[in-house]
Amino acid sequence: MILSAQSIRLRVGMIDPFSERTYDRGLSYGLGPAGYDFRIYETVFIPPNGFTKASSVERFIIPHDIEGWIANKSTWARRGIELFSVTKFDPGFCGWATLEIANHSIYEVKIEAGMAIGQMSFLMLDEPTEMPYNGKFQNQPRGPQ
Repeated sequence: MILSAQSIRLRVGMIDPFSERTYDRGLSYGLGPAGYDFRIYETVFIPPNGFTKASSVERFIIPHDIEGWIANKSTWARRGIELFSVTKFDPGFCGWATLEIANHSIYEVKIEAGMAIGQMSFLMLDEPTEMPYNGKFQNQPRGPQ
């Protein structure tokens, strides 16, 4: 089951800082109908057909009964920017998201710090896992890892 806005809102402390739906520079971020649109921490310049890594403004503390999945924001996808959406956040993960960003366009693209960059959906497990994440990226420092 995918969590709704009201279920995400009730999970106090899962996203820090947490914002209700907000608009900035033509992009929405914060709580959405069935997910959370997060922002990029650093300003990045991505060359044509290039790749870079960055990190999220928001820190995620994933409960033991939730799993998170990253997806593109369509605004960026329409410009040829891909946020790798195969990134899964295991139950128990704590930290900032490392973002892998590809530019499939023929133009250099600038993404400014604080802009909305991607979406995270949260899926409910049938019960809390007995094996929460405790890997090498647990509580990693902010910045691309």
